[in-house]
Amino acid sequence: MERARLLIVEDDPDIANMLQLYFSKLGYDVEVASRGQEGIEKSRREIPHLIILDIMLPDINGYEVFREIRSHLRTSHVPVIFLTQRDERDARLQGLEMGADDYITKPFDMEELRLRVKNTLERVERERMTDPRTGLPSGRALEEYLRRILHEKDWALLDIWIQYFHEFREVYGFMAANDVLRFTARLLNQVVNDLGRPEDFIGHPGDANFVIITSPDRAPRLRNELKTRFRESIQSHYHFRDRQRGYLVLRQEDGVERHVPLMSLAIGVVMARDYDFADIREVTEIAAEARRRDI
Repeated sequence: MERARLLIVEDDPDIANMLQLYFSKLGYDVEVASRGQEGIEKSRREIPHLIILDIMLPDINGYEVFREIRSHLRTSHVPVIFLTQRDERDARLQGLEMGADDYITKPFDMEELRLRVKNTLERVERERMTDPRTGLPSGRALEEYLRRILHEKDWALLDIWIQYFHEFREVYGFMAANDVLRFTARLLNQVVNDLGRPEDFIGHPGDANFVIITSPDRAPRLRNELKTRFRESIQSHYHFRDRQRGYLVLRQEDGVERHVPLMSLAIGVVMARDYDFADIREVTEIAAEARRRDI
């Protein structure tokens, strides 16, 4: 997993600063929240790959933060490691019973915490429930969610594809391409936060494909806003020369130049009320066809 995002919810500034400095040096992107409600809000603004959560917080306790994180569809998959006091045996048991992924006691050994974070992230990746680049639920998680709602009628699916992403990757390389994927994941989360609902699903089935499942009334506006914001912001990922001319130049094997437009989003929308789905393959096939018509 490359440059995973950690959210540390800890009110002791010395511990919080120590953890932020330590994990930043290890190559993680680290954000800190000193209060429980702040941690909840930050987890929804930019979904972390893992949360380190203190139980004793000044506003609400870590259990309540954990419940909020797990009850929110877009953060329900995020692994959580609890920080507890050494004598809080009941607290540790309660956290594990609630479904926390691990716990570590204060004062803790930094190397032990590092290994617990590393092992938890690797386990999540092995289970293939999240995409390691974006931290969003992956294809398997999407399939499970679609099976639960397949025969309901009050949802809409947005099938989102980054057009010309592969050509961008060919010119700029894999690191720059992965930056685009992370940018797109953040953009989807921001737009859903602004215009969607807390229970809306955001997934990354793979490669340049993303998915949002929302209510039918919100789908058209989400689609339009995503296309507009992506078009306005994606140019910052290109060199000045490519931005100025408005396209990439790819030289083919025969020496002929090919001009490729800058990246944009193609988005197909499927309204569940318009279909009687027999299985989830029908959903994905119809959504992909609607997306191809948007190219």
